[in-house]
Amino acid sequence: MKLIETDRDTLLKPLQTVTGIVERRHTLPILSNVLIERKQEKISFIATDLEIQITTSVEDANPAGEERSVTVPAKKLQDILRALPDKVQVTLETGENRLHAKAGKSRFNLQTLPVEDFPKFPESTEPQAKITVQQKELKHILSMVQYAMAQQDIRYYLNGLLLLMEDNYLKVVATDGHRLAFALMLLAAPQEKKEVILPRKVVLELSRLLNDVDEPVTVEFLQNQVRFTFSNVILVSKVVDGKFPDYNRVIPEGYEKQFDINRLLLLQTLQRASILSNEKFRGVRLILTSGNLRIVCNNSEQEEAQEELELQYEGEALDIGFNITYLLDVLNHLNCETVRCAFGDANSSALISIPGNNDFKYVVMPMRI
Repeated sequence: MKLIETDRDTLLKPLQTVTGIVERRHTLPILSNVLIERKQEKISFIATDLEIQITTSVEDANPAGEERSVTVPAKKLQDILRALPDKVQVTLETGENRLHAKAGKSRFNLQTLPVEDFPKFPESTEPQAKITVQQKELKHILSMVQYAMAQQDIRYYLNGLLLLMEDNYLKVVATDGHRLAFALMLLAAPQEKKEVILPRKVVLELSRLLNDVDEPVTVEFLQNQVRFTFSNVILVSKVVDGKFPDYNRVIPEGYEKQFDINRLLLLQTLQRASILSNEKFRGVRLILTSGNLRIVCNNSEQEEAQEELELQYEGEALDIGFNITYLLDVLNHLNCETVRCAFGDANSSALISIPGNNDFKYVVMPMRI
């Protein structure tokens, strides 16, 4: 029975949208499949990993007959469509636990699994809270903090990102215990306080799928879930159960040892010095004196890199060590011209911010070198 007849790109684009969360080999075989539904002159594509569900749809150019649905290996179908010529007409037909794909003289038969076994998220109730922001704004503040999320930390709540709605602000915070990134954006109207921890995978998917455009994205806070709706995409995510650290206690205030410096200049200087940093510990020494910053990296082969930068700084001298990767991360993800670096003493965390802008703060712990 015919499921869909359309051109290759009409199928490939939505398939690429949803397959980012699909694992090729999963303990539950159905989770390697995408659910394709044709109803009400629309073709929907749904993928899930039980934590996240992504749905997208396209208009059915050739609506025909009754509603139909099928589940088919997502990555295999995507690979087949990618390998076909541009703009070729593709026909998908179902029958006897198989999906038959035809394009020109090419024929492919893929195994299907029962549609009723696909674990679709239940339809959610009314949202507890809802905001609408521009896609480019949400994409931007996520990019400013997501690199600070932990990876596979036993403190599972660190393997994600705090999304906090408070008063007129949407705030995002990520930390791995060694550094913390905080960013905020202004909302159109005051909101009741809501906070959730988004899983790492969701944050990465959002960053991939959100477009750098003025078009809206609606964020809805549901019972134990968050739903993002934008550009024909509905992404629903379970939230991480846990208590996120109090970021306000981590962000230092009142540091007097501080200087402003060109972001790109500091980034390129650190990149050069990092070539000779210890591959395991990745340490860098920052030696701050009046009008001067010396950057020193050593490794276990007794090799050394030294760089010097002139600064407008008249405070006390300071010799402090950091993991150089943490400094490179923040400088790579900002797009401002100048950054402000502020310090306490050699045992206190450093604060990196943007001069004249309270929308971003980055805290990094020192290390002994």
